Amino acid sequence: MNMTAAELIQKMGQPKLQVREGPGLKLQFKSRSCILDAYLYPSPSGGLPERVTHVDTRLSNGNDTSQQACIASLIRS
Repeated sequence: MNMTAAELIQKMGQPKLQVREGPGLKLQFKSRSCILDAYLYPSPSGGLPERVTHVDTRLSNGNDTSQQACIASLIRS
């Protein structure tokens, strides 16, 4: 949480998907075991850079999975 896109990419590598959604940015990272969607938004005052405000994790079949385990698998990949 609160990381910039550059910080995420430094830790997890290039995202598999990058989508601009209104004022926000969605970055999707995939490992063999899970998918992580990170949602980045500017600060309420409009300040940049955008920072992670929410994270969703799931298995490739769509079922929820532990955020900690998913993040660990992405950092190790």
